[in-house]
Amino acid sequence: MRLKEKDIEVSYLYLDTKNQYRAVLAIKGEFMVYAPSLEGAGPSNLDANNLPFDNQPFKKCQIITFVKKDYQMFSFNGTEAIKHKLNESQLADVISQCNAKSAIAALLAE
Repeated sequence: MRLKEKDIEVSYLYLDTKNQYRAVLAIKGEFMVYAPSLEGAGPSNLDANNLPFDNQPFKKCQIITFVKKDYQMFSFNGTEAIKHKLNESQLADVISQCNAKSAIAALLAE
């Protein structure tokens, strides 16, 4: 399943067909910062209280590059969808796990 650029939103979790979660951390203009999990982390291993981004490096890319991957539906908090909203606590945890706070600030300052 292909996403469109308008489908990508900050604080949402996506799952690509290589079973890698991607959490969108910041967007400004055509660029974004996101956190990738290890490949093979999903969909059966997702725990809302322990997200799989520990020590994974954040990435910065164009939104168009992000949407060129194939994505799949997955279950999170009892809902099946192509993307799932992270709450403030979960988003803060992902940002901390991949040490992305300065990258987000730099992107938003551009």
